[in-house]
Amino acid sequence: MSSLTEKDRPIVQLLMDTGTCPRCVLRFCCVASQALYRRPHKDLMKDLKEFLKNNKEKEDTVCSDIADPPCKRIRLEHTEEGPGDVNHNGALQQIPSVSDENAAMENSAVKACNVCLGILQEFCEADFVKKVCQKVNSADYQFTSFVFSVSLPPQLSVREHAAWLLVKQEMGKLGFSLARDDIVQLKEAYKWIIHPQLSEELNSLFEVSVVFAHPETDEECHFLATACPDCFKPAKNKQSVFTRMAVVKSLEKIKEEDFLKHFPCPPSSPKNLCVALEIQCNNGAVFVAGRYNKYSRNLPQTPWIIDGERKLESSVEELISEHLMAEFKADSFNFSSSGREDVDVRTLGNGRPFAIELVNPRRIRFTAEEMKGLQQTINNSSDKIQVRDLQLVTREAIGRMKEGEEEKTKTYSALIWTDKAIQREDIAFLDDIKELKLDQKTPLRVLHRRPLAVRCRIIHTMKSEYIDEHHFRLHLKTQAGTYIKEFVHGDFGRTKLNIGSLLIRTPDILELDVESVDVDWPPTL
Repeated sequence: MSSLTEKDRPIVQLLMDTGTCPRCVLRFCCVASQALYRRPHKDLMKDLKEFLKNNKEKEDTVCSDIADPPCKRIRLEHTEEGPGDVNHNGALQQIPSVSDENAAMENSAVKACNVCLGILQEFCEADFVKKVCQKVNSADYQFTSFVFSVSLPPQLSVREHAAWLLVKQEMGKLGFSLARDDIVQLKEAYKWIIHPQLSEELNSLFEVSVVFAHPETDEECHFLATACPDCFKPAKNKQSVFTRMAVVKSLEKIKEEDFLKHFPCPPSSPKNLCVALEIQCNNGAVFVAGRYNKYSRNLPQTPWIIDGERKLESSVEELISEHLMAEFKADSFNFSSSGREDVDVRTLGNGRPFAIELVNPRRIRFTAEEMKGLQQTINNSSDKIQVRDLQLVTREAIGRMKEGEEEKTKTYSALIWTDKAIQREDIAFLDDIKELKLDQKTPLRVLHRRPLAVRCRIIHTMKSEYIDEHHFRLHLKTQAGTYIKEFVHGDFGRTKLNIGSLLIRTPDILELDVESVDVDWPPTL
């Protein structure tokens, strides 16, 4: 274990006199023993008071059972005269030395630490850990391991910077240097203390996150926006420009003398401790894949909303996801698929591959039989869709659905009408056309959501099926991404070649079915 020695005494005395908690004292003395930080706050306070009582000639330590590791501090060969003690108008304040031992103990018994604002005090104790665990257990999550994260108010970085300048000056007087990186980071120390306690309580990729705030000192970092305006730029997804990263970046840029003009050093003792604003629980996303068939000509793939008004009551993604959301107890979902069909187009054959990302699910473990039962539940719920090969997959596996998407082929069946009468021999030549190249300008019907461009697409094969003088069915195998409706009617000449130009007639498409999507994913069950 790391320990405190005689050379740490002035720093311990200085920090405790200014209202710093025992764990922050250890941090600024560069103590890296995790076990030491886990000791109860009261015991650490008692040990530090005893340490200050000890005879200066005697190098007693807080934990003396193991020798000290090499100290990070580097002795200065040529000690330079540091800046004089200055107050918050440009100088470090003079801290009166406490010779009276009783006075030292009294001054060190602070309610809230002037550096961590109480994070390493009350929020490290067993009662708070139990509160976190109660939140996790009440959320009813399934998990096998967990990640612990902490969100700290940005003004803590300012206070820590001020405390570092104070200790740095004192170290300079003793002939030592103290780099900013030598100090044990607050977040790191907090995790050292909390993580083992949570592991023991939770018996366990799950994330427990604690969000701290300290309203009393919220404005302490505002002066940095004037000193370093480039570091504080508004962002759409941020409620405030004073993010922790922006504050840290500005503290790296600001000159020490400019910092000291605006912020007291040492930082003042607050009246109140931090508050735990929120205890958040988050499970890593779960991914479900399968294939769906769509049998309705009045069902969009995703919710059909125009100008804020919903056009149809349901969609493919909703009919599938509502059951997955309920079973996995997820917060939300993201739907993706290998292409999409229009609202009036059916998807037949072996279906279209799809994947759903379930965000923050409470339940994550499903057997193959349970997934089969879930698939049956979806299929029994509607006659408009059916799903098959429903299975759990990884995030990486979903990439296979999108790989070389435009190189894949799709097979369609189109019912076509013509203005002029046709005979079998009028359409028979279509069967002999192979690898027909098209130039398709973005269709008018999708121009509001797709960029204007000319796309080269290929019709690999066609097979015609005569019905009557004005109707025939055309089976096509095409490159993925081909606009079939536009290939039939030409879209006012925006698609060249097209069925109209080939037949020298005005055709229209009455029905369209997707018969196959030739993507070998997900695996067939």
